[in-house]
This record gives sequence, structure tokens and C-alpha cells, in this order.
Amino acid sequence: MKDSLAKTEERTSYILLVAPALLLYLFVMAFPTIMSIILSFSNFRGGKLFAPGSLSFGGLKAYREVFVDQYFFMALKNNIFIVLVSVFGQIPLGFFLAYILSRGLIKGTGFFQAMIYLPNVIAAVIIGILFKRFFLSSNSVWLEIQRFFNPAAEYIPGQNAMVPILVVILWMYTGIYMLIFLANLQKIDVSIIEASKIDGASEMQTLRYIILPALSGVIVTAAILAISGSLKSFDLIFVMTEGGPAYKTSVLSIYMYMKAFRGAPNYPVANAISTIMVVICFILIGLTRFTEKRLSSGE
Repeated sequence: MKDSLAKTEERTSYILLVAPALLLYLFVMAFPTIMSIILSFSNFRGGKLFAPGSLSFGGLKAYREVFVDQYFFMALKNNIFIVLVSVFGQIPLGFFLAYILSRGLIKGTGFFQAMIYLPNVIAAVIIGILFKRFFLSSNSVWLEIQRFFNPAAEYIPGQNAMVPILVVILWMYTGIYMLIFLANLQKIDVSIIEASKIDGASEMQTLRYIILPALSGVIVTAAILAISGSLKSFDLIFVMTEGGPAYKTSVLSIYMYMKAFRGAPNYPVANAISTIMVVICFILIGLTRFTEKRLSSGE
């Protein structure tokens, strides 16, 4: 009887502890996600959401409209560029910087840690304004540098505009991954590294056979963060270019925003784009997990 009462009390305490977080998740995450999927299959055009007839079934009309729109594929292509820069740029560079700092290969590690992480404490809007002035204006600093070498250089709106955006994204978020790797590098037992040095292992051998295997899980987690963050890129790009000119620098989040809040709102298409973004994110994360399992199994 006492055991049964104790189990009941334990179960009740678990429920009471989990219930607030579960309710918050349902209202903040699950409900909006489900409603977004429902709206993507509807003919909703605004007004009261739950009014009679407002959510009439529209089938795959919104998805067909998305997949025949050339601007969707332009936005998707730009998102893929951002994902590639994040996964194959920010993560390797962040790890490289963390490795140098953790191994004490340079002096002033505290200063360099602060400087590399500094862009993350500055609002993306401010960074966007600064780099817009630096790269993307008719009197930009970058144009003046070009004119120093080529006096005939002119500002052409939209020409290679994604390149400055990718450079800024690489510079801005590398510090996050540096800190993630730095924190986990400090967890590796120093005696193991020292023992490998005594056995004659070079710096590259220590990196390959000791440090990288120990951080395999962290690398996968960083890749997932990079992918999910890349697909929801909005504020920095919107401030720098607003997705223009002619959607050349648009990404899926900006394309979705334009469909929902600019001109004549098209909520089913906007929510279809949102659903597609979630599906793409799951696919990329699944591929990352699959790759990690294959590598860890040695296949």
C-alpha cells in the first residue's frame, strides 16, 4: 500500500513539474505549427480565423503556386548558400579558432575570445545597417576601395549582393561555434593529450585521433544549430537589402514575409512556405544524423 502511494505521489509530482513546460510548448510551438499547416491547405484570405467558412479547404493550390514561382527557387538557392557557409564555413573556422586558443598556440587568448565573440552581442539590425553602408550603397567604403584600383568602378545595385551578406554571416556567427568548441575542448582530459605527445604523436595526429573523435557529438549538434539558424535568416538580410533588388537576395523567410504582409496578403502561400522550410530543415538534420552514424560506425 505504501509503495503504491509513493508511486502515485511520484507520478503526480512528475506531472506537476512537466505540465507548465508542456502547456507552454503546446501553445507556443505545437499549436502555431499545426495551424500553419492547416492554413497552407486552406483558402484563408484574412479576417476572423475561426469565422464560419474562413478556413475552406483549398487542397494543394498554395503548394502548386509556390513550386511554379521562380522567386521561391531564388530564395531557396540563397538559403542553400547560407547553409553551406554556415556548415562548411562557420563550424570549421569556429573549431580552428577554438583549437588555437585552447592549445595556447597564441598569446592573449582572453582578448581574442572577446573580439571573435563580440559580433554576437551586437544587434543584427545594427550590423546590417553598418555593412549596408560598407558594401551596398553608391558611396560605400567598398566602392571607394575598388575605385582606388579601378577609377571606372561603378555601383550596380544587386550585383553579387549575396557575397557581402555571406561574408557578414560568416563573420557574425563564427564566434558562437568557437565558444561551443572551446567549452568542450576544455573537457578533454589533458593527460591523454600529454600522453600522446610523449608517445611521439604530432599535433595533427593528436587532433585527428583524440580531439575530433571526442567532439563528434558536438560537431553534429553545431551542424544542426547552423542548419536551423540558416533557414530562419531574416533580420540581417532584411536590413541590408530587404531581399532586393528583384528578390536576388531574398531567402525563404523574407519570401514568406512578402507573401504574408506585403501587397495583397496570401496567407495559404505564406504558410505553405513555412511548412516547406520545416520539412527542408528536418531533411537536412536527418542527413546530418545519418552521416554522423555512418562515420562513427566506420562505414
